Amino acid sequence: MAWLDDFLAAEGLPDRYRETVERVARPLAATAAEARRANGRSVVVGICGAQGSGKSTLAMAVKALLAEDGLSAAVLSLDDLYLPRAERARLAHEVHPLLITRGPPGTHDPALGVATLAALARAGPVPLPRFDKAADERRPAADWDVAQGPVDVVLFEGWCVGARPQPQEALAAPVNALERDEDPDGRWRGFVNTALAGAYAPLFARLDRLALLAAPGFETVAAWREEQEAKLRERTGGGMAPGQIGRFVAHYERLTRWILEEMPPRADAVFRLAADRTPT
Repeated sequence: MAWLDDFLAAEGLPDRYRETVERVARPLAATAAEARRANGRSVVVGICGAQGSGKSTLAMAVKALLAEDGLSAAVLSLDDLYLPRAERARLAHEVHPLLITRGPPGTHDPALGVATLAALARAGPVPLPRFDKAADERRPAADWDVAQGPVDVVLFEGWCVGARPQPQEALAAPVNALERDEDPDGRWRGFVNTALAGAYAPLFARLDRLALLAAPGFETVAAWREEQEAKLRERTGGGMAPGQIGRFVAHYERLTRWILEEMPPRADAVFRLAADRTPT
């Protein structure tokens, strides 16, 4: 597979990633192709996984495998649907200060995601939203990539893609020091949960298939995030300093733990990962 050699080199991936391609990307591409042929239309495959689990890289590998099978694909990331910083600042002022931090439900533009997925099922050029994490700002529309619709498969990846809200009673007790000290009345986590039940529901309802990359546990996520930020600092000079990462990932802890508990029984595919991201 010449494309795989080129892919590993371009992404700076170790040779052991070939195992992930065979055990995760290839069956996921087969699932996507089956769904496309069975439905007779463009399909959306959700890829859910904690921060640093390798969702973006996996999506690109699946896209390449689908191309080998004669199917077109586009990749859309939930991260590229983040609200601009000014909008998050408004939410932080009007609702809760923790909403300035991007990531949890309530800090994206689900309507933009719905519109983009709908457009990818129709003929014509489709701008794909892009967010600059180093600048913490949405890129100008002129800098967005453009896909040609209709595509056979949309690979929609994100840390909480397909997630469902928690039962109300589960919100009462804080899960970490961030919630205990900065959200003592539960207003922030209540807002996040309500957003997931509301504006995010139509977006996730567009999924035809859902795959979960299951981390060994939340404790692994901070280490994965540090790796991501180190690469971002090296590549762009931006990103978080090591001392900032623990507080940042605490914003994700509640929903990450809930997804690992709630999603596996209903996902179409679950790929359990070791701490080095290899499939177990």
